[in-house]
Amino acid sequence: MSICHEVGEFIAIESARFDRANIEKKMGFNNLVSYVDKQSEKMLVTELSRILPGSGFIGEEGTDIVSGNGYRWIIDPLDGTTNFTHQFPLFAISIGLAKEDRMVLGVVFEVNKKEMFHAYEGSPAHLNNQEIRVSGVASLQDSLLATGFPYYQFDKMDAYLRIIQNFLRTSHGLRRMGSAATDLAYVACGRFEGFFEYDLNPWDVAAGTFLVQQAGGIVTDFKGQNNFLFGREVCAACAIQPEMVEMIQKEWEAV
Repeated sequence: MSICHEVGEFIAIESARFDRANIEKKMGFNNLVSYVDKQSEKMLVTELSRILPGSGFIGEEGTDIVSGNGYRWIIDPLDGTTNFTHQFPLFAISIGLAKEDRMVLGVVFEVNKKEMFHAYEGSPAHLNNQEIRVSGVASLQDSLLATGFPYYQFDKMDAYLRIIQNFLRTSHGLRRMGSAATDLAYVACGRFEGFFEYDLNPWDVAAGTFLVQQAGGIVTDFKGQNNFLFGREVCAACAIQPEMVEMIQKEWEAV
């Protein structure tokens, strides 16, 4: 999508000259935002409204528009804001499109590598127009996993750290990259076998989870059910996904 390239170029230019004095804080400890997030969202909303008039929006930076045609865009204009503000070069634009209660399109554009992950209903997932599939690895012990840490909801941290410890003992390792949308896109193309995280918002996961599903993967919440878009927790993976959920549940059910 050309709008991703346009907004991505704006983000890249601002990244090179960003001053941390421009960091703002939303509600919650460590919940950061900048003028770059806000301007990027405005650009996306303007163009996506033109592409699909009457559509609704759920946006991280406050855009909340009721749909008039049954469609709504779920967007994160800069997934990985903390990375961006520290000039850590991994952040993405995430755009999902839902029709009523089902996702029909997902796009994740990783700005620095200029990688465009995309899929639409009834199609395979693609990376820069090349079809992608989830990893063919079938065992947890041969898997590389990704996760994320909560920025401000720490009441479940002890159980979460026990889950991380268990995965460290039973896999090739874990990575924490700071962008859930990118983590999910990397699961879709087989770079990671699985990804899990809690305290997430719909705009963090809408596009990425759809990519994983269209690439042949499995996505659930921590209970193994389908409440991952608004349920604030997600486990997405290749064939090892049920094994991951089983390990997560052992610690999470007691919280």
